[in-house]
Amino acid sequence: MLIVAGGFDLLYGFIALFMSDSAYFVTSQGGLLLFDVQGWGWWHVISGALLILVGAVLFTGATWARVVAVILVIVNALGQLALLPVQPWWSLIVLTLDILVIYALTVHGKELAHLG
Repeated sequence: MLIVAGGFDLLYGFIALFMSDSAYFVTSQGGLLLFDVQGWGWWHVISGALLILVGAVLFTGATWARVVAVILVIVNALGQLALLPVQPWWSLIVLTLDILVIYALTVHGKELAHLG
């Protein structure tokens, strides 16, 4: 699931980099939100690549990879929370994946140690 979440993040980042202008404006009842789409695109590309890399290392059963994966998923979830007003459904889907990954790594993470 971590590799799938990282793949979604990577795809989302590439879409933001290649299919958009440099700024995105959203108006809401409380005010105006301004996002630099290129910056968010690079953020998602880097975080997606790191999630995929750590997800692959998790197959070795390394304990440090579990800790790093939980930290990266929490950071990814915080990034999705920031995008919640802009893309609510997509952010909720990725947040759900992040919660499932954190649950799996914290509850069933020791089972991975027996694989390596």
